[in-house]
Amino acid sequence: MAKLTNYIAFVNPETGLDQIGHLDLEENIIQPLSFLSGTPVKNLYQVIEVGSPDELVAAGSPIPAGSTKILPPISGRDVLAVGKNYMEHAKEFNSSGYDASDKVDRPSHPVIFTKRATSIIANGEDILLHEDFTSTADYEGEIGVILGMPGFRVKEQDAWDHVWGYTIINDVTARERQRDHKQFYIGKSADTYCPIGPIAVPKEDLPETLRVQTHVNGELRQDSTIKDLIFPIPELLTVMSAGQTLQPGDVIATGTPAGVGIGRKPPVFLKPGDEISISVTGLGTLTNKVAKLGTVNNTLSRVLSASAFELTNAAKTAGKTAGLTVINGKPISYQQMGSGSENIVFVHGLGGTKEYWTPLISTLSLDDSATLHLYDFEGHGLSPTHPLSQLTIESLAADLASVFQTAGISASAPATLIAQSAGCLVAMRFTLENRGLVKKLVLMSPPPTPLPKASSDSFLSLATLARTKGMAAVADAAVDQALSSLTKQKNPLAIAATRLSLLGQDPEAYAKACHAFAGASTHLGTENLEVDTLIIAGQEDKAKMPAILEQYKNSLRNTPLVMLKKVGLWPVFEDIMGVARAFRET
Repeated sequence: MAKLTNYIAFVNPETGLDQIGHLDLEENIIQPLSFLSGTPVKNLYQVIEVGSPDELVAAGSPIPAGSTKILPPISGRDVLAVGKNYMEHAKEFNSSGYDASDKVDRPSHPVIFTKRATSIIANGEDILLHEDFTSTADYEGEIGVILGMPGFRVKEQDAWDHVWGYTIINDVTARERQRDHKQFYIGKSADTYCPIGPIAVPKEDLPETLRVQTHVNGELRQDSTIKDLIFPIPELLTVMSAGQTLQPGDVIATGTPAGVGIGRKPPVFLKPGDEISISVTGLGTLTNKVAKLGTVNNTLSRVLSASAFELTNAAKTAGKTAGLTVINGKPISYQQMGSGSENIVFVHGLGGTKEYWTPLISTLSLDDSATLHLYDFEGHGLSPTHPLSQLTIESLAADLASVFQTAGISASAPATLIAQSAGCLVAMRFTLENRGLVKKLVLMSPPPTPLPKASSDSFLSLATLARTKGMAAVADAAVDQALSSLTKQKNPLAIAATRLSLLGQDPEAYAKACHAFAGASTHLGTENLEVDTLIIAGQEDKAKMPAILEQYKNSLRNTPLVMLKKVGLWPVFEDIMGVARAFRET
């Protein structure tokens, strides 16, 4: 079986995520790769770190390379580069009038510079001339070395142990900038001036001697081998690591042979429409065209779209927002069930998800007679949250308002709103701000409003517990403190459901929600709720004293209060028949 080591980076068309595959150079087909665990390989840094290609296997159907976006095989860091490392090129460069680095043909020491990470583009992407920046853009076909081991003061005899493999690089250069600045960095680092690819291959799967050839518009311009380097790869690693540590994944452009544009008489520089194709033994061909003048530079927008932040609680949706609904400008997990004329909206509590309501919906067959709207509030269940997004009762109520809007609920056909525990604060806030949209309110285990300091401190303690000990500690505390004694003795399914609900939460997202509810220190004005309300609570819900529940009952209009015996904070899990009975009888 052929090795799958022609590593190419691409955007998986099914997931929209960056991935590594094997490129069949003859068929131009990509075979996506995963680790033996089944986890897709994200980038070449992972390939390098895992070491053996035996840890990678084919995963999924092959993809035509032309049907998806190709990425540079490796990117994200500045490229280390070597100038004047082929003798004939050193001569043509020294005599060109553009060499401000030396006065002799053969450099006495390796000429080392870097190319900016933002200059990297993939095979097939356009090179921009930047006509206001240069009129002397030139090509340089090069063999790129990729390191696989870190190294400090690497000895030449050990250098090959640090080399992982190779790729192809076009070291595009603005010659007058290279000359005028007396160093190479500015002239070498313009956006799009570092095409890399199409693949990267381990050194073990390539011959010892690699040949590099460059064609411009089909004309052979450069032709040489790695054996012609003035400073061979082991010496380069020794020099570069003398005072600095080289890292796995570092890329070294080893230099270009003779035949560049400035070596011609007269010099010939790149112009719009030129096609540069660089081939290296076993690495395929890197091909890029020069864009027409005035082409928009997309590098800035690409950099602007990048962020140091990642969504919290996004792993369950594969790190993206597929399958989610934009609610109040946020990706939210929203579900609609049933098709009845009546609308029912559900709001879960802290540590819950929309799945909390499944036993109630099933027991009462609610989806047979009504249209149900369920969602995971921001950061809970399948809904991610941005690290900069501050959760408050107000923000969660605004999200609920957007759920109503998404559901198409209006004052002409108001909904029943059912909420659990801390979610009751959100439901009541929404109802007060959106009079006429709610015809009936069902509050299960509603907390007091305003929230006493002891309750606020309890929420903050849970936040600290989640951040320091994780969700297992939160689940342990919930079983111990929030479930009734009977549930803990006789109802293992309720215990398991409660634990699973909590263990499925992201610790940081859960902690953010704790802070939101801890901040509910202002009285909501529940006496102004002008809707029929049903309150259901467990007698062993330690946070809901009878006086609090009676206060709700007395301040709200037409409000039956159903106390479930031997039930704690999670009534749907602990006594679904009792909850269903309360719905039927009130």
